[in-house]
Amino acid sequence: MTPASGLADSLAIDVHELVKRYGTRTVVDRVTLAVEPGRICGFLGPNGSGKTTTLRMICGLLTPDGGGGTCLGYDLLRDREAIKRQTGYMTQRFGLYEELTIRENLEFVGRVYGLDRMRERIDASLERLGMATRQKQLAGSLSGGWKQRLALAACVLHEPRLLLLDEPTAGVDPKARRAFWDEIHAYAAQGITVLVSTHYMDEAERCHEIAYIAYGELMARGTAHEIVESSSLVGFVASGPGADRLAIDLQGAPGVTAAAAFGTTLHVCGPDRDALLKAIEPHRSSPSIRWDEAEPTLEDIFIHLMGKARDNALDS
Repeated sequence: MTPASGLADSLAIDVHELVKRYGTRTVVDRVTLAVEPGRICGFLGPNGSGKTTTLRMICGLLTPDGGGGTCLGYDLLRDREAIKRQTGYMTQRFGLYEELTIRENLEFVGRVYGLDRMRERIDASLERLGMATRQKQLAGSLSGGWKQRLALAACVLHEPRLLLLDEPTAGVDPKARRAFWDEIHAYAAQGITVLVSTHYMDEAERCHEIAYIAYGELMARGTAHEIVESSSLVGFVASGPGADRLAIDLQGAPGVTAAAAFGTTLHVCGPDRDALLKAIEPHRSSPSIRWDEAEPTLEDIFIHLMGKARDNALDS
């Protein structure tokens, strides 16, 4: 099976109107997504939004109930096995054998894919991810960060053209997260396309582009800058003694979609400037608190979008 003419060179992922239903509940509702080769696309959204289901449809593990498209130039419905062979999929939970060593796990993965140059590939992978000295250690004894490295090594052992990473850094310390993202950018620089789901806003900002899905519906798409620019949200930052304590009073106030304390400061935002100004007006008289207009953050925007989305759990 060979990729469709021209598509492999233009878009790594090109899916349209994807739908997945479980009973009466539509968990993915007409999602369209296009990602160019070598790009890192962050996939964001609240728990239960359909991110994992979408990833599994893209890599051929699930069959869509509607829609279609191509992945790596292969037809999403007809060429699922070809897509799987060229995709590395890292699940939310550690999916390797804890009673095997690091090296034994990679040998098992290599045999599943029927890889040649097995020893050479494994040695290179262990060296690249700094695991050569730990290769005889049981996977079950590894910390979260080292399990993450092993899972990534297993994902890329067969030299895929696409990486699908499902919340890969959950529960990992900041140093390990940074090292992981440095590695992801290195793979992207080699032309590997990455679609990664995450809840961390700092990770979203490290992606080339972002797709935000809420309860099955794709609600925002673009670079972090484009999403902020197109949000139409207005923000204010309050600073000074006691500013952070105003969050309780402003949360849920008319015109306010988010009011969150950041250390000793308060960040407030809403879609209507006049309504937002009216909400904060009673608190602007204090001489000890300063109010400055500020650009909304990605977190502000995603909380705003989540508030507009209909929870599809109501359909079950």
